[in-house]
Order: sequence, then C-alpha cells, then structure tokens
Amino acid sequence: MAEFDYKSLLGEIKSYASVQFDYAKLTAVEKLSVLLSAIGVALVLLIIGACLLFNMSSALVAWLNELIGCTWASHLIVAALLLVVLLIVLKCRKALIIDPITKFVTKLFIKPNDKQQ
Repeated sequence: MAEFDYKSLLGEIKSYASVQFDYAKLTAVEKLSVLLSAIGVALVLLIIGACLLFNMSSALVAWLNELIGCTWASHLIVAALLLVVLLIVLKCRKALIIDPITKFVTKLFIKPNDKQQ
C-alpha cells in the first residue's frame, strides 16, 4: 500500500515538472516573439529613416546649391552637418540607445514580482 502512494506521488511530481517545463517554454516563446517583433519594427523604422535622411539630405544639397551656387560646397556642408549629428548621437549613445534597450529587455524578462524586496 505504501509503495503505491510513492508511485502516485512520483507520478504527480513528474506531471508537475512536465507542466512547469511546458509553461517555461511557452513563456520563453512569448517573450522571444515580443523581442523579435520589436527588432522587426526597429529595422523597418531604420530603413524608412535612412530613406528619409537620404531624401532630406538631397533636398538640402539642392537648396544649398541654389543659395551658394556651388555643388561640391553644398555636398560638403551637408556632409559636415551629418557628421555633427553622428558625433552627437555617438556622444549620447548611452542615453539614446543603450539605456532604452536595456530597460525594454529588463522589463520583458524580469517580472515586477520577481524583484527582491
């Protein structure tokens, strides 16, 4: 009789472990899908932003060419402006890029009730 109870208990433990493992897999799939969709949206926005930047730069070059009458100087001015923007982004990359990504990933993988109090 006692042996049957142990077998039943062992079966329940195996069933519980199986359910917990399945739950962990589903949770991982959910979080991975959210992360991959965020990466997909970021890539689409990056491509659209690059196209927009290219068109705006071309328009600025054309406008500067009309103003100063020198094509190479217009290109040089726009390149210098883009270089300044790049340097500003590089200088502020922690606040503009690293911190928001870290905050998003942390919120995604760590539940509020998982934090130690």
